[in-house]
Formats: sequence, C-alpha cells, structure tokens
Amino acid sequence: MKTLFDLAQKLDRKKISSQQIVEHCLGNIEAEEGEGRNAFISVYRERAMAEAVAADVARREGRHTSPFVGIPISIKDLFDVAGEVTTAGSHVLDDQPEATHDAVIVQRLRSAGFIVIGKTNMTEFAYSGLGINAHYGTPASPYDRRTRRIPGGSSSGGAVSVSDDMAAATIGTDTGGSTRIPAALCGIVGFKPTAERVPQEGCIPLSPSLDSIGPMANTVTCCAILDSIMSGSNDIELEAYPQVGLRLGVLDGFAMEGLDHDVQATYEAVLDSLSKRGILTKTINLPELETYNAHNNKACLVGGEAMAWHRKHLQLRYDHYDPWVRDRIEASDSFSAADYVDVVTRRKALQVATQKRCTGLDAIVMPTVPLIPQPIADLTQDTESAKKINVMNLRNTSIANTLNAPAITIPCHLPGNPPVGFMLMGQPHEDRKLLSVALSLEPIIRRG
Repeated sequence: MKTLFDLAQKLDRKKISSQQIVEHCLGNIEAEEGEGRNAFISVYRERAMAEAVAADVARREGRHTSPFVGIPISIKDLFDVAGEVTTAGSHVLDDQPEATHDAVIVQRLRSAGFIVIGKTNMTEFAYSGLGINAHYGTPASPYDRRTRRIPGGSSSGGAVSVSDDMAAATIGTDTGGSTRIPAALCGIVGFKPTAERVPQEGCIPLSPSLDSIGPMANTVTCCAILDSIMSGSNDIELEAYPQVGLRLGVLDGFAMEGLDHDVQATYEAVLDSLSKRGILTKTINLPELETYNAHNNKACLVGGEAMAWHRKHLQLRYDHYDPWVRDRIEASDSFSAADYVDVVTRRKALQVATQKRCTGLDAIVMPTVPLIPQPIADLTQDTESAKKINVMNLRNTSIANTLNAPAITIPCHLPGNPPVGFMLMGQPHEDRKLLSVALSLEPIIRRG
C-alpha cells in the first residue's frame, strides 16, 4: 500500500483503480489465515465497494475534488457512524440507540474522499495499552506471528489493519499512548496531536482531559495528511524541517528505566545515527515530571474521569464488562473531588515548568515503548504480569498526554528484528512543526 500520495498518484495515472484497492484490502481482511477477524469489529464490504465504483467514475469524469478520493481507511470502534450503535470494543453498549450522525472526523474524512472500510477492534473502552480484548479476540502484532504477541493498545485493530494491508491508514484515539503504542509494536507511524486540535464530537470518551484523536499509517507524511484533514486546516503540504541547527532533548530519568535489550540497543543506534548526521542532542531531565509521575502512579485523572462516565453503565450492565477493565475503572471509585482538583492543579504547574525547561529545543526524544511485544497467552493467563506490562507500555507515551503535547512514533528497528518505536515530542500547539521535524528525521530514524 505504501503511502497515501503513492496511491493517489497511481489512481490519477489510471495505474490502479479504487475498486482494485478496496478489493485488495477486503481480501486481506477476509483471508482465512489472516488477522481480519480479530482486527475488525465491523466491515463495510458493500458500502466500500459501491463507494469505490463511484470514486472511479468520478476520476474518469474529472469530478473528484480531492487526491485521496477512493482510498480505503479504517476507524476505531469509538467513532460514531450514522445508523449504528458505537460499542467501544464492548458489549456494555449493545442496548444503546444508534448514532444519528457520523463523528466529526468521520465526516471530514469522507468529505476528503476516503472510504471507511470498517471499524477496528480495540481494548474495551480504550482502557489499556496491551490491546487485548476479551469480547472480540486480540489481533497479533505482525512480529513473530507464530508466537502471537500483543499489538499494543488501545487502538490495536487499527494498527494491525495497516501493518497487514487491510487499510491504507487508520484513525485511533490516544489518552495515554493508544495510537503510539500499537504503532510502535506493529512497526508503523503513529501520531498524537495536541488534544484540542481535532474535534472529539461523536467519539466515546475515556478521559476528556487527556483524550486526543490521531492517525496511524506507513509514513510521517501520511499521518500529517490525515491530521490536517481531521483538524480542518487542510494544509496538506508539509516541508521537512531544516536539519542544520536542529536541537533534540534526549530525555533521561524514569523514561529510560527497565528497557528491553532490543529496545535499548536500537534506540541508542538511532541516537548515534543522528549524531553522525550532525543533529545536535542534549540530555535533559524533567524533575517535575518525575515527581508528578511518582505521585500520580495510579493515573487517577484518567480513572476519575472514566469512573464518572461509566458509573451508570456499571450499575446497569456490570456483568457485560471484561472484569480486567472493570476492575481498573472501579479502582478510582474513591477518587474524590478534592483529589481531582489537586491533580488538575499539579498538571497545569507541570506543563508550565516543563515548557520552560524545553525552551530552545525542537523536540524531546525517547523510546516509545520500553518493551518489545509480549506473548498474548502469557498476559491473558497472568493478571499481575498483565498489569505490570500495561504500566510499562503506557509509561513513556503518557508523558505527552500529561503535557498536552503532540508526539509521534517512527519505527526504528531493522527488518526482521523486534519492533521498536522512536518517539519525538513537541510543544503544545506546535503540531505542524513536530511533524516537519519528524519528516526531516524519518530517513535517519528508519536508518534507511
């Protein structure tokens, strides 16, 4: 599938049709030995084929208004599609009314000509970084399929839909790393924008203070295109940031603790490659972040806001929850209003202090996920191990959510090796600058 621009050019030059692309994706989704049954909750076969035929006619007649008309993408099962119940990877909401409108981001993607090929599987209610779903199955990371390893969560099925050529790109949500974790563990690019950049109407929330909507795709450019469309800016063109004078802060401290050997070796190799190319790097510590992380080790802001939304459903549909997810939500039942005010106040102070410390730096870098994908069977059989791995998976990525900063992960492992993500984090509301920096550094990070 390569990039969105590649597909757009092939469509314009009549080297391929939208119908052929959609058929290719549907074939991969429906392959008996493939991951489609675990990666997707809903597949819009008939609608996607009809829209592909219409897109091909529009191109032939010169009536298409976007270069991306007829390109299939997938969306997470958190987004409303008119006429359907949005289930959030759960059975808790099965009895809810159908959505009357598409989510805002779905409307904007359709207006740009993209074909929504289906809704992808996810961690129930987006509340885990593992990607395991007890209701709909768990798609496996493309790495070491024989073992079947976690895809990362919560936007698990979306990442696998891209890695396995079931969609050209996908849209997920990110509250503590839910686009970047699965992107890193599936070997693709994942972007988390500044939260308020992309409207969240028509998306089931986890934590309104931390939720954001972002794309996963094969390249930085693909993510930048989708971010532009979803944010309503339609600034499709993205220029690479000049490498001369570029300054990166290399985060030290807890973000570097407990790294898997493959992650550490790969990450250090990328830093060495950047240095050899003349990129300026500076080790940086964020002590306020260390203190906040230690004080807030139960993610009480997420838990408190999640509990507020789920309280009524827990009363009415208690037994429909996956017990593992339900226990995590209920752990914050004692989170008080005073606790909430306290954590919000400390978060604001942390954001101000960190922004000052990062002055003069173009991005902060760190490993996206400290560990390579763990075997699914090990985590489904050992609850305590699952809890520990989940905390580790979320540790680094959640920094950007706490700071409300844009962040992007780029695959940096060599072919055949375990997947490793290299993360760059920018300043709040400087999303396009971060994407520009990422575009400039992508060839070095991929070591291609």
